[in-house]
Amino acid sequence: MHAWRGHSFGSPEILVWEEVNDAPLAEGEVRIEIAASAINFPDVLFTAGAHQVRPTPPFIPGFEVAGAVVESREPSLPPGARVAATLPGAGGYATRVVAGRRTTYALPDGMPFEDAAALTITYQTGYFALHRRAGLRPGDTVLVHAGAGGVGSAAIQLAKAAGATVIATAGGKEKAAICRALGADLAIDYRSEDFVAIVKDRTAGRGADIVFDPVGGDVFERSTRCIAFEGRILVIGFASGHFPAARANHLLVKNYSVIGVYWGTYSRAEPALTRSAQDELYALYDKGAIKPLISAAPPMADARAAMTAVASRATTGKVVLTTGR
Repeated sequence: MHAWRGHSFGSPEILVWEEVNDAPLAEGEVRIEIAASAINFPDVLFTAGAHQVRPTPPFIPGFEVAGAVVESREPSLPPGARVAATLPGAGGYATRVVAGRRTTYALPDGMPFEDAAALTITYQTGYFALHRRAGLRPGDTVLVHAGAGGVGSAAIQLAKAAGATVIATAGGKEKAAICRALGADLAIDYRSEDFVAIVKDRTAGRGADIVFDPVGGDVFERSTRCIAFEGRILVIGFASGHFPAARANHLLVKNYSVIGVYWGTYSRAEPALTRSAQDELYALYDKGAIKPLISAAPPMADARAAMTAVASRATTGKVVLTTGR
């Protein structure tokens, strides 16, 4: 097989396309011929050595893939099965990968591999955040930050599918328009508009019941000014590069909650939950309620340039590497 490997930490340019020995299969594992591999912002952090999971070089980035099983030691996933898989240890920027039964999912008929690769981690994150952690109810107002990004675009669709009113923020008029196209009831260009004032005005002063925040930094702090009584702020990530601090006295007086959501812990500790969530996601996809926003599908050969574009926030939705299979 071939893969993009990092022999040290740094920018995407440190990755090298090289031949790698196929790993042996253990009981319950399958070997997947990769057709599509989604790029996530954490892939950039992983390559830089700044991710929560710090690999030992040489390493292969990539946490979510889709393709066909070519070798199997798992009876429920025979050779030829069309699957998607999440890879807690990464390895998806390659021609083949080994995945375990617990995080490999048989695809619905007709689902393109590109959609399949983009419909796992970000959508599971949004599902756990909104439903399991925040207890989303129909009629809730949900404020989604970075709504035109990978995880934000998923959150908009999932919140709307659950009957919420969605207010999204994005950087620029074009990205705000994308949020509206995804289903947001209101989209705010945070570069020229004050989302705090707009959220308060839209909710008659109450504020948002749920804030979905993959940005952190100043966005988190400002979100505390427009969170509703008994509201829930979901900490999804820190794309801003700054870790905010919650003010305990403010939490007390306003009676709101700050809730952490990290997909990797669910994947490792509660794989049964990720499977049930994926089943729900596939059902929503079949009904047309959700569909990944894929802004580009470059060939695997362009992985370094595509990662750089994602890191610079020049993309929207998901970028999915394809192998032509």
